[in-house]
Amino acid sequence: MTELRRSPLHERHVELGAKLAAFGGWQMPIEYAGHGVLAEHAAVRSAVGVFDVSHLGKARVAGPGAVDFVNACLTNDLRRIGPGQAQYTLCCDETGGVVDDLIAYYYADDDVFLVPNAANSGAVVGRLAAAAPADVAVTDLHTGFAVLAVQGPASVEVLGALGLPADGAYMTFADAEWKGRPVVVCRSGYTGETGFELLPRWEDAVPLWDEVLAVAARLGGLPCGLGARDTLRTEMGYPLHGQDLSSTISPVQARSGWAVGWDKPAFWGRDALLAERAAGPARSLWGLRSNDRGIPRPHMRVNGADGAELGEVTSGTFSPTLRQGIGLALLDRSVTAGDTVTVDVRGRSSAMTVVRPPFVSASPR
Repeated sequence: MTELRRSPLHERHVELGAKLAAFGGWQMPIEYAGHGVLAEHAAVRSAVGVFDVSHLGKARVAGPGAVDFVNACLTNDLRRIGPGQAQYTLCCDETGGVVDDLIAYYYADDDVFLVPNAANSGAVVGRLAAAAPADVAVTDLHTGFAVLAVQGPASVEVLGALGLPADGAYMTFADAEWKGRPVVVCRSGYTGETGFELLPRWEDAVPLWDEVLAVAARLGGLPCGLGARDTLRTEMGYPLHGQDLSSTISPVQARSGWAVGWDKPAFWGRDALLAERAAGPARSLWGLRSNDRGIPRPHMRVNGADGAELGEVTSGTFSPTLRQGIGLALLDRSVTAGDTVTVDVRGRSSAMTVVRPPFVSASPR
């Protein structure tokens, strides 16, 4: 059995009584003793929550024409943005399946920093390294940087108290310093709230975490685990790779076509995705809102009123904000918003309404 990797904040999580579990090959906090997922979720929606997401991958693509090289590989169009801006994008295979979704930081035409998901970082880096021209270097920096996500309406105040820049527009980033230590500050996140992702050096993660948490606590904030991260992103309808996006679930099916530069002359999977978009996908990702006490969970079967199978749930949870079950599901092209479907919840038929996410009103801007 492969030993799980640990965040530089592992001992801090243990001290805080975190419930730890395997995630993407890492041992990460799911929730913390004394409050749990519901309280952590509420802290982000009402004040501020602090997440350790250092398990996320990090890589740098550097050399002449690095931006153009990355742009010819990943789906979104880096030429839509410029230096100091970040962009959500996808790494697809030749069939249009999604190897991973990730964030690209545009530093300069010869320097792009990438943040893929933990489990897929090696695959993304490997594909880019194999395709890179001789003068472009692709460097895996997975343990070179930690990542702290500071999320919620009070996140701007937290960064201000730390002397970090908090006035950038959504999906912009800046190289900053905290007590003489370098830290990248990006206005981004996975919760739907105003927030930031801080990338300090691996060795600087502990003191920064301690101070961020101390300031957040004064504002009603909490440390938050991956359990609340999942409920928050599901309320926004944000996809999770491996569930709502995968090698068998294309961006067209997952309604992530907005992250594809359709007019670009080249990117991995382009021909397959153009053909699927032109024909119309056989299935699409929809939201499900429970009409009773049922809570949808991944892989549960979704049926129509006549009992015919329409698809399956890809993500599902209890929404702490709405106090009801919600989920995402890949459903047949015949389904439309407002339809009532049934989900087989452990042998019981639960009625749910098909909706377009997000499920709650929030804005990361």
